[in-house]
Amino acid sequence: MDVNIDLRLFATLGGRMPENASQFPIERGMTIARLMEMLPIDASHAKLIFVNGIRADLETQLFGGERVGIFPPVGGG
Repeated sequence: MDVNIDLRLFATLGGRMPENASQFPIERGMTIARLMEMLPIDASHAKLIFVNGIRADLETQLFGGERVGIFPPVGGG
């Protein structure tokens, strides 16, 4: 069964944001790792992942209605 999430990709990942990001369809129970494969974003390009404002990881499951933010590694100095 498909459900939707609110997907946000930040900094250098922003160019991969799909048009339907605010209502991005996923399969209920899919992991962040599977979501990233769909986009496609290599796991090494995701430094921080947040689900509903709480730190998450690649094995976090999504069930629909979540707000997902993915941030790349950011350099600076």
